[in-house]
Amino acid sequence: MARSEEERERKIRARALRLWRAEGAPKGREAEYMERARELQAIDDNPTAGQLPNPMTLHHGEVPPAEPVEEAEIEENLGEFPVALTDEGERITSPMTRKKARRVLREE
Repeated sequence: MARSEEERERKIRARALRLWRAEGAPKGREAEYMERARELQAIDDNPTAGQLPNPMTLHHGEVPPAEPVEEAEIEENLGEFPVALTDEGERITSPMTRKKARRVLREE
């Protein structure tokens, strides 16, 4: 390990220890505090890293659309609709006894 890397690891370990003690030194969570300290050290080492432009927003040579794209929910549904209303639960899906069938017919 280079001298600067050793110094960085020492800072990370010291920060992890401070974080761990500040939260009451919970057992079995040392790795979690080391990871948190590494993230905080990376932020300290590169404070402007979050200010860089997002490369995913570039069009890579493509021309952006002239008009905004409409949401899908605004467009009209042009699909076919069923003629019979059997898909809305009006049809009995399981067989019934004759007694129950007679009762249902009388109620209608």
